[in-house]
Amino acid sequence: MEHPGFFQRAAPLALGTLAEKLGATLDDKADRALPIINVRTLADAGPGDLSFFENRKYLAQLQATRASACLVAAAFADRVPQGVAAVVVPAPYRAFAQALHIFYPEAHHSKVAVAEAGDPPVHPTARIEEGAKIEPGAIVGREAQVGRGSVIAAGAVVGYRVTIGRGCFIGPGASVTHALIGDRVVLHAGVRIGQDGFGFAMGPRGHLKVPQIGRVVIQDDVEIGANSCVDRGALKDTVIGEGTKIDNLVQIGHNVVMGRHCVIVGQVGISGSTELGDFVVMGGQSGAVGHIKIGTGAQLAGGSHVTADVPPGARMGGTPAVTLTEFGRQIAILKRLARRKTGEP
Repeated sequence: MEHPGFFQRAAPLALGTLAEKLGATLDDKADRALPIINVRTLADAGPGDLSFFENRKYLAQLQATRASACLVAAAFADRVPQGVAAVVVPAPYRAFAQALHIFYPEAHHSKVAVAEAGDPPVHPTARIEEGAKIEPGAIVGREAQVGRGSVIAAGAVVGYRVTIGRGCFIGPGASVTHALIGDRVVLHAGVRIGQDGFGFAMGPRGHLKVPQIGRVVIQDDVEIGANSCVDRGALKDTVIGEGTKIDNLVQIGHNVVMGRHCVIVGQVGISGSTELGDFVVMGGQSGAVGHIKIGTGAQLAGGSHVTADVPPGARMGGTPAVTLTEFGRQIAILKRLARRKTGEP
């Protein structure tokens, strides 16, 4: 059965009404009565959806989008494909954030674990399979599901409509919201799954929060160390692939897609919308900027930081990261320069 989702979407709005709410300008040819039912990315949008374009990097996606309408700056209005209404605004991303607030008014904060104050710790609507163990002080929210053989440890919170598979361990004080968890997943103490991603439309008059309406999907046999955080997706899902092992104090941003059997060591930071292939290894305190791809089997040395796509099988080190061969040359040159400076042989 398809998951019902975590947020209630508002009723459809006529394009003209939505444009007025956003302070936008429509082309005279646009159908102002056109119903807009949802907001999606350029790549995922279809009929009835509103999307946005602000970064030239995604120009090809703009020209191929199937959205009914697209928020754009005036300079790019003529790039919107035929059949897509250009909704012209000065700051498309900020207007998109405003549209999300309109369509998902509850999404400015995480869904609570129980329906109302005074509800029992395990909500009556939760489905707990036989053989699951809910320890004292744990909370299992409305319409959540916990599979056979799973343990929800003391002080843990399993939020509204969260699904926990079979044979899992949700550690003391961990919180899981807006997430679908597979089988045999281990979340150690203090892990945070499914909180807001760090999304703001920056502006000179302040920063507008962008509602995060995606989910976290954690596949089978994943283990996540203490006090690590996995943000839920902004519009799509954050995904942690089968068999991946994540150490303590790791931050995984919204929309990250991580392949199977990756190894992510302590204090790593992975920025939003980064994609990792299978069997990627990231050493301690390494990091990745957002919107890049790290190929299958790549290895990043501890303390390194990648700023561009990494090919499959590459071994990288340094900041900004380069191949280990190049990194070794850089270190050797620095050592020679330091010895020359001090007069050492």
